[in-house]
Amino acid sequence: MTDDEVLAEFRAADALLEGHFILSSGLRSPRYLQCARVLMNPARGAKLADALAARIPAEIRDQLQAVVSPAMGGVIAGHEMGRALGLDAMFLERPEGTFGLRRGFALAPGQKVLMMEDVVTTGLSSREAIKAIEEAGGQVIAAAALVDRSNGTADLGVPFFPLIRLEVPTYAADALPPELAAIPAIKPGSRAKP
Repeated sequence: MTDDEVLAEFRAADALLEGHFILSSGLRSPRYLQCARVLMNPARGAKLADALAARIPAEIRDQLQAVVSPAMGGVIAGHEMGRALGLDAMFLERPEGTFGLRRGFALAPGQKVLMMEDVVTTGLSSREAIKAIEEAGGQVIAAAALVDRSNGTADLGVPFFPLIRLEVPTYAADALPPELAAIPAIKPGSRAKP
């Protein structure tokens, strides 16, 4: 899929939003991609995951043994990626602030894992997820996401394969441009307002 085709899927799902958004990182942005909306249609989710799976080099794909994603946003993306790769998909939760496997999910020591996200902005949540996977015994050999909002700057410590890279400006809450400061901020993601 081309970038235009990927964005067309987001637009068709009314998942490309404009306004004043508070991101999970605490940064602010005038645009937001609501992956939950684009993934609510199983055929669309499958199409995007299949396209992303095809971008992961065969030498990495052939080693993968599981897909693990952070909840909440990565759950559906991770499940679809597991389907696309023919692998089990698990998710991490943080009921008390730190990611961990629950619900009977477990990784064998050294099990090779793809960490799958919906959106990466700063990479902080992804790095926390990778740490939790490694603490659970897994070996993260690559990461993937539907959207890389970091403008290619997020360093996850492993090869990173996004379906699309978007250059969307982000701002600290105390450094907003006037046009953004004039709009009420909303928090569309799954984490509480920072």
